[in-house]
Amino acid sequence: MSANKAPQNHVFYRNQNWHYPKIERGEGVYLYGEGGKKYLDACSGSAVANIGHGNKEVAEFAKEQMERIAFTHLSRWTVDVIEECAKKVSEWTPGDLNHVYFVSGGSESTETALKMARQYFVERDGKNTSKWKVISKWNSFHGNTMGSLSMTGITGRRKIYDPMLISFPKIQQFYHYRNPWGCKTPEETSIRAAQDLEAEILRQGPDNIAAFITEPVVGSAAPGIHPEKIYFDMVREICSKYDILLIMDEVMAGFGRTGKKFGGDHFDAKPDIITCAKGMSAGYTPIGATVCNDEIFNTIMVKGTGDFVHGHTYASNPLSCGVGVKVIEIIERENYVENAAVQGAYFMERLQELYKYPIVGDIRGKGLMVGMEFVKDQKTKEPFDPSMKLKAKFVVNCLEAGIVPYPGGGNADGVRGDDTLLAPPINITKDEIDELMEGLEAGIKKTCDDVYGTNVWVVNQEVAATKE
Repeated sequence: MSANKAPQNHVFYRNQNWHYPKIERGEGVYLYGEGGKKYLDACSGSAVANIGHGNKEVAEFAKEQMERIAFTHLSRWTVDVIEECAKKVSEWTPGDLNHVYFVSGGSESTETALKMARQYFVERDGKNTSKWKVISKWNSFHGNTMGSLSMTGITGRRKIYDPMLISFPKIQQFYHYRNPWGCKTPEETSIRAAQDLEAEILRQGPDNIAAFITEPVVGSAAPGIHPEKIYFDMVREICSKYDILLIMDEVMAGFGRTGKKFGGDHFDAKPDIITCAKGMSAGYTPIGATVCNDEIFNTIMVKGTGDFVHGHTYASNPLSCGVGVKVIEIIERENYVENAAVQGAYFMERLQELYKYPIVGDIRGKGLMVGMEFVKDQKTKEPFDPSMKLKAKFVVNCLEAGIVPYPGGGNADGVRGDDTLLAPPINITKDEIDELMEGLEAGIKKTCDDVYGTNVWVVNQEVAATKE
């Protein structure tokens, strides 16, 4: 078998040109491959394994739950763990977001939010309402179902499916490092990004817009970027002014990842709907949720038809809901949200050391949701040509150093741009952060050698000094 090809078996792998090392087990923040190779999971899979691998308490609970009851369909039955999980999630969400619709993952949660927003206006205003469009952003990812992909702003993910997608309007991100307005400060970028929303609402016509969807801290599309508080203050005012629902995509940022319960808590954001998944069950079972406020729930389910025209087989799966309750219980008991804040601050401090490497352009994030962007030129921010396969080199070098990052690309212009998401389990320790840093630096140094030639490139101490 070629080292550059997927295994020849019956699995339809996502990328046939990747060799897929086999993982045999996980423990804490580590994964162990064949031959005992040890990896520090620096991305929690994809910001999923928030409490680490091999948690015996969760495994024992799952066994007991499966023995008690494995599956019921929400169209006919309820189960205690479904109600307990909904109660716990509503305690974590801000304001009056008290109503939880469980699904199986992030794409389903954003798809559900899309349908919920549309049905809200139909129930409130009648079936002839013109409010159906959802404004989203470039440099955004909201899922791979057709509705969620229609809201996604990564052109590479959309391109071959474009004829099948809804042409929802897109606006600019609060992407300060590459902001199109020439803004000098993050606050100025945040203001201009919020103004871009109002301009697009007026361009499309407020009567045609049902919702605006945004991440509080961006995940895979432009890892770690986030606005200043003024952005969400302005966005809330704009959405209320034009009778538009604010959907907060917390699929990656939620459940402690950023050092707060939800990413929007950093900005005192006040969404009408939150979508979440990933860290809710920390990967021990698939689950996601769409959480709406009292107004939306009452309009559809109390004053209206009382029938949400939507559903999935595994919605409110009792096994997944039970595991979700157990995971949140562990996060609360062990103070992992606070740990994410403390270790995240330390991690960010240590990461500033890496600006001395010429390929490191920008480092940003909240808590343990951190993005690093790679560039060909630190001063001009010029990205590498895709033919360089920079992110692939970086990943291979990190894996050799025992570190697992989450690579991404296309952030600069939809085609060019290489980055990585660093999102280790939120129970990581300071010593493990130091270990992560050692492997990460080794991976970056080796990538510089690959790009410029061994020992040819120069450590950029001047740039590093300005970033510290």
